[in-house]
Amino acid sequence: MLYRGFGKTNEKVSVLGFGCMRLPIIDGDTTKIDEEKATKMIRHAIDEGVNYIDTAYPYHGTGMGNGGESEPFVGRALKDGYREKVNLATKLPSWAIKTREDMDKYLNEQLERLQTDRIDFYLVHALNKGSWENLKKLGIDEFLNSAIKDGRIRYAGFSFHDKLEVFKEIVDYYDWSFCQIQYNYLDEDFQAGTEGLKYAADRGLGVVIMEPLRGGKIVRNLPDVVTDTFDKAEIKRSPAEWALRWVWNHPEVSVVLSGMNVMDNVTENIRVAGEALPNSLTEKELEIMDNVKKAFKERIKVNCTACEYCMPCPAGVNIPKNFTLYNEYNIFVTPATEKELKERYNGVAPSERADKCVECGKCESHCPQAIKIRQELKNVKTIFA
Repeated sequence: MLYRGFGKTNEKVSVLGFGCMRLPIIDGDTTKIDEEKATKMIRHAIDEGVNYIDTAYPYHGTGMGNGGESEPFVGRALKDGYREKVNLATKLPSWAIKTREDMDKYLNEQLERLQTDRIDFYLVHALNKGSWENLKKLGIDEFLNSAIKDGRIRYAGFSFHDKLEVFKEIVDYYDWSFCQIQYNYLDEDFQAGTEGLKYAADRGLGVVIMEPLRGGKIVRNLPDVVTDTFDKAEIKRSPAEWALRWVWNHPEVSVVLSGMNVMDNVTENIRVAGEALPNSLTEKELEIMDNVKKAFKERIKVNCTACEYCMPCPAGVNIPKNFTLYNEYNIFVTPATEKELKERYNGVAPSERADKCVECGKCESHCPQAIKIRQELKNVKTIFA
């Protein structure tokens, strides 16, 4: 196992972290963790050098408003001396915080659920502009300072889901020790992206990476053109190994989380994590990854950057959301994934769907990308009809 410095904390963390959001389950029920399998996996990973375990309040639950089964399970899995071998990370459910007192309430509950007296790396979960403004007003900085001072947490960080400018504002607001961002070879310009990665690292933050495999989308059921590109490489690697090595190639990255749900995942990821040094990919290997990225991105139909200049739509259509799902459909569609990708559109509220467009054209007058929005919304409607 390789280890990297964790920003200004002087801690050494394993480059592979065990994410506990997608543990093996029983009968397809996400609230029923297969504890025997999952415990073996986590303890095997720790025995092989993994020292960063990540969970969160809602993981393996019934929704974001309730405590899930992941935290209590992790508390049990880390018995028998395993707690002392790892850095434990969990997250304050930012969306549930209505008062300053709520912050202490959830942290204290999480300590009990995890059966521990401290959380090594405590994140404010899933920050975006709205939740951040609320937490600032309620005194998130004072809460974090007090929790560090009284020993309930060792280091404070945040996970993030919004635009780059919001990310920079949050980084600069508080003396964070670390942050967690989504990053993979298709998301260099998504949310914090490469610029945010460098921005945080330059300011001494450890950087944790989530979704390095984009929820499995850049690993399973790949388009033929992508598979062919990998197959042409002289060195043979799985799509997962290529994707992980690409992330680990960035020296700004401290630890990469992987949501492993079978032992084979654990074994392969540990092997790769023992070899993936920063700046270790050759020019030829980087060229392969550039070709893979190009193959995916050529399938994008609408050059929407989700700047939201087109919003609000007078008819209520969520234009960026429609284009995001339309692009993802075209990027990832194969005979094996078509049904699943179409079903994702069901998550768009009926009032926000493409078929509600009245073709007033107001959006097109504001679009900096000069997208023919009205026509593209018709295309969205056709695909997801």
